[in-house]
Amino acid sequence: MTQPVGRLGSIALDCDDPRTLAAFWATVLDGRITVETDRFCGVELGSLLLVTVRVPAYEPPQWPDGRPKQFHLDVAVRDLDEAERRALAAGATKAAEQPMPTSWRVLLDPAGHPFCVTTLIPA
Repeated sequence: MTQPVGRLGSIALDCDDPRTLAAFWATVLDGRITVETDRFCGVELGSLLLVTVRVPAYEPPQWPDGRPKQFHLDVAVRDLDEAERRALAAGATKAAEQPMPTSWRVLLDPAGHPFCVTTLIPA
């Protein structure tokens, strides 16, 4: 096996309110906010940093059509109902379209980014 170039250090999410989005993801993923400004926040998740960045004229992605097209995050869980309940309590909303609700639930973070809670990935 060859040596990797490096390791994935962070994932950045565009938004209009970095503080609110960072607080949401810190709650959902049991992270710790280590950087917090009006333009940029960082949530420490072990060896990964989740970054929330204010962008001018931010438009949330649309699910399932993907306008503007972005990636989404999958959160591995043991209990879908409990994970959904806790994410909703933290500020998520449930997407109208649920393609396979017995294995994953599509939710939207406070900035409108789709993410899934799923039992298909080992928790």
